[in-house]
Amino acid sequence: MHPIVLRNCVILTLVMLSLAACGGGGAKTNVNATSTTMGQELMDLNASYEQGLISAREYQRAKKDILRKYDN
Repeated sequence: MHPIVLRNCVILTLVMLSLAACGGGGAKTNVNATSTTMGQELMDLNASYEQGLISAREYQRAKKDILRKYDN
């Protein structure tokens, strides 16, 4: 193979490999992983309310959010 053709093939291969490593053009992915259960979250929420860390309104709103999160 001619040296210029070989050089062009190497350059083309490197360009293709570098473009392939881009990872899809910035696609965003979200992963919501939790290691707690609904019961644990509700108990923690209740403890916060009983300790006066959150208001009754905040408690009710957070409770609804937790129940909605686990409603499949």
